Amino acid sequence: MRGVLLDIDDTLLDTRAAFVTALDAVADAYLPHLTTAERAAALDVWRADTHGYYRRHTTGELTADEQRRLRAAELHERFGGPAVDEAFFPAWNGVFREGFEAGWVLHRDVAGLLRWLAGTELAVGLLTNAPLALTRRKLERTGLGEDVPLLVTLDSFGFGKPDARVFLEGCRLLGTSPAETLYVGDELDVDGLGARGAGLRAVWLDRPGARRGGVHLEDPAVAREAGVAVVRGLDELPALLGAV
Repeated sequence: MRGVLLDIDDTLLDTRAAFVTALDAVADAYLPHLTTAERAAALDVWRADTHGYYRRHTTGELTADEQRRLRAAELHERFGGPAVDEAFFPAWNGVFREGFEAGWVLHRDVAGLLRWLAGTELAVGLLTNAPLALTRRKLERTGLGEDVPLLVTLDSFGFGKPDARVFLEGCRLLGTSPAETLYVGDELDVDGLGARGAGLRAVWLDRPGARRGGVHLEDPAVAREAGVAVVRGLDELPALLGAV
């Protein structure tokens, strides 16, 4: 192994927690009748994204605002909020984005992994399906950009993972071949299977309590059969890397 590529959202960044903050702000503004349990259900609906709007964004079919408006409309329809049409959406989006960005924090196991990686000779880089400008703000807010270079974003090609070209570009910029590069991400199909399909070694980060459910593939048996290692936290990676 000569290199490691790391996903950002829900791998390094606690994006689920940021969605909690964002959707709480939305509920306070537009869905004040929701109970605590209903707010939790709204978070589940948002993360499950059953219609695949965000993935359609990563293929270039929808813009960031289009996918978010469609998801907001679904959320309000299911939980009894005002209709989210094109006129209403900018205000809604402003509330969501302010809450989302206020909630950006790294997972607790990130610092330890980065310290360990810094003590090795492994080349390390970041790869994400999020847009460049948004990702840079995340890195600046959390201080992550000072430690690891951002290599590939959704803007690099106009599409993202699981397209093999995205992973191969990450390897190219890292200066490693796919076979000597490990990729770590939190989505089995997009990250784990996508990386394996591109010829990289792959790890699915299956954090306890963090699965999205719905249409998402989240089966450790499927991962292992495809040659994708499964870890429950980033603190397991040093031992795994020492074994490959």
